[in-house]
Amino acid sequence: MKRLPVTGSNQLLDLLDSYIPDDRINDFCNVRPVRGPRWQFSPAQLWRTHLLALLTPVHSFNLLARLLPEQRTWRDFARLRHRHRTPDVRILNAFRVHAGVQGLRQINETILQPLIQTAALWQNATALIDATDLPAACSGFKKKTLARTPLTAPRWADAPSKPDKAVGLSATKSTAFASGGVNIRRQSC
Repeated sequence: MKRLPVTGSNQLLDLLDSYIPDDRINDFCNVRPVRGPRWQFSPAQLWRTHLLALLTPVHSFNLLARLLPEQRTWRDFARLRHRHRTPDVRILNAFRVHAGVQGLRQINETILQPLIQTAALWQNATALIDATDLPAACSGFKKKTLARTPLTAPRWADAPSKPDKAVGLSATKSTAFASGGVNIRRQSC
């Protein structure tokens, strides 16, 4: 059994490059903004750039947009020819909004269809469910709350005290002041 290359490696990007049907993606998702200048990137280039966020150690579009000019193999995978003409975060977000969840799902289905047809003939084929419609189990990431205990004392008894602001007076007042002293020495002869 042949193993896949490590995630983020150039070998993995080279291997996956031939599985992406650029012409189908361009026909299916012809992205043109309603207003403003036309984009200089095809839908396939933008979709491949989205894939880079999953296939490389960079997991944010901000960091991907910053590092893309420096990484030649990433640009080759995304079919971006010029070093300084790479999609920025705004363009990637606009593409994702325009394509929508259903559009991105249909692109994935077009890519998976030939793989699923051949996987049925494999000797040790494994079935996987599509978990995109299942509700997320996020309770593992919530803060744990302590078990509630019945109150035996009034609520304000255990409440932490809040420090008050210092009260001061900055006005000058006329206060009567007198000074003087008494001689306490005894007189000697």
